[in-house]
Formats: sequence, structure tokens, C-alpha cells
Amino acid sequence: MAQRKITATAALALAVLALPPAARAAPIGMSETETPEPAVPPILSAQARAETENRILTQRLDTVIPAIMRAEGIDLWLLVAREYFEEPVVASMLDAENMHARRRTILIFHDPGAGKPVERLTVSRYGLGGLFAPAWDPARQPDQWQAAADLVAARQPAKIAVNISDLDQFADGMTVSQYDKFTAALPAALRQRIVSGEGLAVRWLETRTPAEMELYPSIERMAHAVIAEAFSRKVITPGVTTAEQVQWWYRDRLLALGLDAWFHPSIGIQRQGAKGMLEGPEVIQPGDLLWTDFGITYLRLNTDTQHLAYVLKPGETEAPAGLRQGVANTNRLQDILLKQFAVGRSGNDALARARDEAKAAGLDPSIYSHPIGLHGHGAGPSIGFWDNQDADPRGQGPIRANTAWSIELTTYAAVPEWGGQRVDFRAEENAFFDGKAVRYIDGRKTSLTLIPSGP
Repeated sequence: MAQRKITATAALALAVLALPPAARAAPIGMSETETPEPAVPPILSAQARAETENRILTQRLDTVIPAIMRAEGIDLWLLVAREYFEEPVVASMLDAENMHARRRTILIFHDPGAGKPVERLTVSRYGLGGLFAPAWDPARQPDQWQAAADLVAARQPAKIAVNISDLDQFADGMTVSQYDKFTAALPAALRQRIVSGEGLAVRWLETRTPAEMELYPSIERMAHAVIAEAFSRKVITPGVTTAEQVQWWYRDRLLALGLDAWFHPSIGIQRQGAKGMLEGPEVIQPGDLLWTDFGITYLRLNTDTQHLAYVLKPGETEAPAGLRQGVANTNRLQDILLKQFAVGRSGNDALARARDEAKAAGLDPSIYSHPIGLHGHGAGPSIGFWDNQDADPRGQGPIRANTAWSIELTTYAAVPEWGGQRVDFRAEENAFFDGKAVRYIDGRKTSLTLIPSGP
């Protein structure tokens, strides 16, 4: 009997894995309103995750690479990584079974022009899941650098892009030692054709594909569901639970779910009569305004969310009006910022426009939004920093279509019920810009989560 039960269970698991990813769970569509008390969507098995990641990576390589190389006017892009020292772009191109570059991995993209497909070559001892054609036989040419240089020379590219940038961390993966070895092997005439791959690196990482955006709402829903649990009596007992206990609850909950956090979760407390944000061993009390910052990584995509909650005092059924108005002010700032998104507009320009409109509306704003996707703080132009509300070199790049964003910002307001105390109403929700409009991926919070004081 037991043996038949095991066999039936295994057969069911195999049947589920045999389904295409889209058939395993109905996709969640993008929404402007966050679902109340969301449930954690189904989480894929390790094998199903790998299949999904590889499918999406293949599509990205087939579609994004040709588009960005032609947009940037680059006909050859050379990337180098070493085992356990993968640069960001190469790390994002490894298939799900290759968790690290092996020894030294050299990737070459070559656009032959005339509408022909872009070549994808790997100069390494190990293949990369069939995504790149092996192009090195160590028995015939034992010098890996010379083999790479010979491949480049044979194609006579007009521009050879390598990832060197003094501004963007995502485009600075070529180390000095790797660069020296490569250029030493390259014919002198071709060395003059080397250019920065910054534009390619940023565009590869920031571009979100339709397949990714089909998955993203479910990933956001996972994060929202875990936050909803954290901000509940299931986790918080006012007068007993500390801020750091909630932080570690998050980590344990993710372990149980088989998910990863890309940063340690934050919990802060604002309290009437207390200065600043209380954290760590501070016990959560009735009347506190709680803030959380929480993000997960799943199927290579990241979330980054900040929500607020209010701990009801005995006899209260809602938060004080001043706190509710503060949330409404921050929602207004979100609306103002989203109107500033336009293809080709710089992050700095969007910041300045949004701040001007917000201040004219009587708000006290601070905006520090950023791209999100394959990294939590993703490639692309920033729209402000919490410590710099003026133009910044990191915000000078253009906003592009098909990009995802963390709409991260705050407004400050004096709360009458707290004796005019200045309170920080932080919010962060993830959104997608299709080139015409910005839509929230899984809605946004427009009210405080309420945590009862009683049982």
C-alpha cells in the first residue's frame, strides 16, 4: 500500500513537471490595486524553475541581443568572467544548470549584418547549455586568449565592445588583467576598435521581455503575501514582539517557502514622542507606525517593496487621520512621478519635474526610485537618491520602454494627533513602463495595514 502511494505521488509530480510552465498555474495579471490579504502563489519545483529560467534566457538571447547590438551600433561584444568572479552580465547569461562560470569563460556576440543571425560563441573548456556555440579546441590552440583574438580577427568587426565603465557597475566587468591579456593577443590594428560596452550591458539588463512580465505579477504577489503575514497578529504581538524578531521571521519564512531574500529585511518603528526610526530590540507597541523594506529573488527576477502598518490602540478601529493623510500624500507623489516617465527623458529630468510638481502641490517630497529586474537595484538611470535630490551622473541616462521600476519615495508631514511630529511616510512599489504608460505590477498600497492590539 505504501509503495503504491509513493508511486502515485511520484507519477503526479512528473505529470506536473511535464506541463509547460504557463499551464502549471494561472498567471496573475498586472493590477493598479493591491489584493487584500494576498496568498502566496504556487512555487515551482527546482526542475520547473530551471526549465522556466532557461526558456526565458533563450528568448532573451534570441531577441534582446540582436536588438540592442543594432541599436548601439556594435558588431562584436566580448565578455569575460572567471569562476566565482562572474561579472553581472555574464552571470545573467548562465543557464540554470551552470551556476558559475567555469575556469575562465569568454563569450562573444557577433552581428554579421545583412539581417543574418547574431553569432553566440563561447571560448571556454565547458559549454553553456547549448546557448553558445563552443568555439575553442585547446588541443589545437592551447592559448585561450589567442583563440579568442583569432575569432575576433577573423570577423574584422568595426567596433569591439568590452565592459569598461567608470560610472556604471553593471558595465565594468572587464578587469585590468583580463583586458591586458586580450589586447596583447589582438592584432594592433584591432585594438583601436575597442569601445565601452556600457550601453549594451545596461540595455541587456534593464530590458524586460513579455515572458518575464507574464511571471512578474506572481513574483510580486509572493512578496506582498509575505509582507501581509509579517504585518499581522500571526507574527506581531504588540508589547512583546521586537522589530528584529520580525526581520528574522521574514528570513525563516523564506527558507520554508524555498525563496531567497536579496537583502536583509528592514523593520522600523515611528512612535509618538520618539525621534527617528526605532529598530532592532525595540518592542512594538500599540500606537506605533511600522515600516518594512523587503525584497525577494525568484526565477531571476527581484522585488523591492516598502509598506506601512499601524498598531491599533485598545478601542481604536482605524489609524489617526493625520497618519492616513500622510499615506494619501505619498500616493499623490507616486501619481506625480509616474506621469514623468517618457522614452528618452533622463532620470534627472523626471526627478526635477516630479519634485517641482509635488512641491507646488504642497507636498514635502523625497524621491529615490530605481530600475529593477535581474538585480534589485537594477541597471538603468536612477531617479534621485535619498541623499541627493539634485541631478546626479547616475541619473543622466535615458528612460527606455520595456523596463521595470521600483517607485521608491516618501513624503513628510506633521501629524496633528502626534503633537505636530514630523513623520516619514515611505512607500515602494514595483511597476512596468511599456513606453507609453507606467502600470503597477501587482498593485500598490493606498491605506495602512491595521494590526489589532487585542487577541
